[in-house]
Amino acid sequence: MEKLEAEKAAAARRKRLQLVFASVLVVALLAGGGVAAAVLLGGDDEPEVAAGAASIPALKTGDVKEAAKLAGCKYEPKVANEGAGHEEKDFKASDYKQNPPTSGNHHPTWYEDGIYAPGDTPELGRLVHTLEHGRIDIQYKPGTSPETVAQLETLYNEMDGGHHLLLFENTTGMSAAVAATAWDASLTCPTMKPEVFDAIRGFRKEHIDKGPEIVP
Repeated sequence: MEKLEAEKAAAARRKRLQLVFASVLVVALLAGGGVAAAVLLGGDDEPEVAAGAASIPALKTGDVKEAAKLAGCKYEPKVANEGAGHEEKDFKASDYKQNPPTSGNHHPTWYEDGIYAPGDTPELGRLVHTLEHGRIDIQYKPGTSPETVAQLETLYNEMDGGHHLLLFENTTGMSAAVAATAWDASLTCPTMKPEVFDAIRGFRKEHIDKGPEIVP
C-alpha cells in the first residue's frame, strides 16, 4: 500500500511538471515568441537550455577522478557495504556509517526518480533503497541558495532527462555542500563551484545502473 501511494504521488508530480511545461510553451507560442519556442522545443543542432532554466558550465572533462580532483571533491568509487536488509522503520542518519548513506538496511519500498523540492525530501530508508536499484541520488545541503538549486535542476535534466536520478535536499546533516551517491559509491563536495558539475556528470556516467537489483 505504501509503495502504491508513493507511485501515485510520483505520477501526480510528473503530471504537474508536464502541465507547467505545456503552459509555458503555449504562452510562448501565443506571444509570438519564436525564439523562446525554439529554445523550448530544441532545434536541429545541439540541445539548448530550456527557457527560464539556470545556465551551467559546459562539459570539460568526463573523467570522474579528474573532475573530482579539480572540484576539490572526495570521490570514493568503492565504499564498504553495510548490508541490504529490509525493515519497516523510520531510518535515521545514525543507522548508517556513511553520511550520506551508500548502502545498508532500508525500507521495503522506494521513491520514484524525480526532483524533490526543498523541505519535501523523501524518507531516508526509501532513498537508500533507490541506490540498490541503480539510481544516483544527488543532494544538496539545507540552506543552499535557490540559484544553486536551479543549476542542479538544469544539470539533472541535462543528464538523460533525469533517467534513474533523484535530486533533493539532504536531511542527514552531511558536511558536504553537494553530494552524489550510488550503491557502494560516493562523491562529496565541500563547496559548490563550477567544476562540481563535471564531477557529478562523471560520477553518474561511472555508477548509474550499477546497483545489485536494477529496476527499470
